[in-house]
Amino acid sequence: MGEVQEIGEMKKDFTKNTIGRSETKARLAVLELAHIMSVPMSLITVLRFKVPEAIMQDGSNTPLTAAEILSRIRPHGGADAENLQRLLRLLTSYDIFDEHLSSSGQRKYSLTHIGKSLADDDQGLSYAYYMLQHHQDAMMRAWPLVGEAVEDTSVEPFEKINGEAPIDYYSKRPDEVNLFHKSLSGMCVPFMRELLQVYDGFQGVETLVDVAGNNGVTLRMIMDKYPNVLKGINFDLPGMVAAAPEIPGVTHVGGNAFESVPSGGDAIFVKWAFLTWTDEESALVFQNSYKALPKNGKMIVCEPVLPELTDESHRTRALLSADIFIMTMYRTKGKHRTVQQFEQLGIAAGFSHFRAFYVDAYLVILEFHK
Repeated sequence: MGEVQEIGEMKKDFTKNTIGRSETKARLAVLELAHIMSVPMSLITVLRFKVPEAIMQDGSNTPLTAAEILSRIRPHGGADAENLQRLLRLLTSYDIFDEHLSSSGQRKYSLTHIGKSLADDDQGLSYAYYMLQHHQDAMMRAWPLVGEAVEDTSVEPFEKINGEAPIDYYSKRPDEVNLFHKSLSGMCVPFMRELLQVYDGFQGVETLVDVAGNNGVTLRMIMDKYPNVLKGINFDLPGMVAAAPEIPGVTHVGGNAFESVPSGGDAIFVKWAFLTWTDEESALVFQNSYKALPKNGKMIVCEPVLPELTDESHRTRALLSADIFIMTMYRTKGKHRTVQQFEQLGIAAGFSHFRAFYVDAYLVILEFHK
């Protein structure tokens, strides 16, 4: 009893001590950062185990104990429920799972809204594949070299450790290029559904060129929503479009946007691509897009956009951490940009009119008109 009273007195003394609170806050922040790798690695583990799907079985999202989850994903046994629960508790603190604690101390887990986004939908897509793709062995090998992107910008850490650039690396490994496609679809399909509900910039467009269109899924969604888009040109590197499926009305074209952009479209769409291009390369794509467009044509850019002011919001952290990911994996001088930087690129290429549409917390629509 005396020990409990002593701890109570310590708490009272601590609440009076402003310096103590500041030092403890700093210490806790450092400890969290020191162990932060536990978070993505725990999440990768539960995604590989298909824990979200186990909880969402039959769409119920019924709270389950770790042992009950394992009975669904490892029906023949051989896995440790206590250690799985340790992972689930950590991820609960990051709002991925809800924890239900009974009076007897039994813990059960269901999915939060974030957790549900990591379970496959009826198309077999989810945000889980983006997480899995970003933590493949080849990428994990590159992270210890992030400092070399500061010392030497000529070669990306990914290429230094793996011997080739990511796209070349993926294209030689079917499983990894398929995961790459699935990760982009898993992120882009939900976003495009939302974008097409609030953005009407594709009205009046008959032929749309999608630069860096990957497997054409974005074009298909736009054309399904806007029947006025009669023809789509999916333009990407030859190795990327080689795996693209046949889509009615869509022509897959391999090439290099730094050299030219297909003409014939009255609008050009570029989504989530400029972040891997240097300023010089971005300027070339703007210039080539301007040349490919007819009079009154427009370029629609959809990209992550950095805030001018750095703050502690989830949005800013998501954007800035992704910026370091790009620097380490894809291009040391590829980058996220501000709205003002994009506007300057458009004006320099010859576009006369610019508008920004803030339709999403992460990606912004930028329109450039001839």
